[in-house]
Amino acid sequence: MKYDIILSGVGGQGILSIATVIGDAAVNAGLYLKQAEVHGMSQRGGEVESGLRLSDSAICSDLLPKGSADMILSMEPMEALRYLPFLSKDGYVVTSSTPYRNIPDYPEDAVRAAYEALPHTVVTDIEKIAGENGMPKSANMVLLGAAARHIGILTPEQLKQSIENVFLRKGPQVVDMNLRAFDLGFR
Repeated sequence: MKYDIILSGVGGQGILSIATVIGDAAVNAGLYLKQAEVHGMSQRGGEVESGLRLSDSAICSDLLPKGSADMILSMEPMEALRYLPFLSKDGYVVTSSTPYRNIPDYPEDAVRAAYEALPHTVVTDIEKIAGENGMPKSANMVLLGAAARHIGILTPEQLKQSIENVFLRKGPQVVDMNLRAFDLGFR
């Protein structure tokens, strides 16, 4: 079994933290993992993308072919649209509903219409959920929670264990906050 994920967003949104959690879960589950990252102008609000390939057998390349991604997981709605050619016909797009407005005249209506035309989407106001629960820096874990039921190769429990593993060095309060964020997104 294989599972390909494209993570996208804007610098500083936590895409690489999501990739680290998924990667840790995959390794701990005994899966093979290949990852490729594009940081772009991440420090200035530029594109950040990470491709993750997970499999129970050897993986030859870290590059995802067009039409192969099982999921596009995005912290920014318009950034996810950039990768639609890579999405498989049965793939899911899981994204934040809140745009990162770093350009004038952000095409919010066109972006919304593009999502409405897709067969499998989960669009969630992760920033609102995280903010209302006092954890605005954990919006990325809300997004991961919203995606968890669609990541067929890993269980939510494996992802939660990896949240603990990844954030343990930052202390138990940070671990707890990120686990709560994940649970909110999952619900």
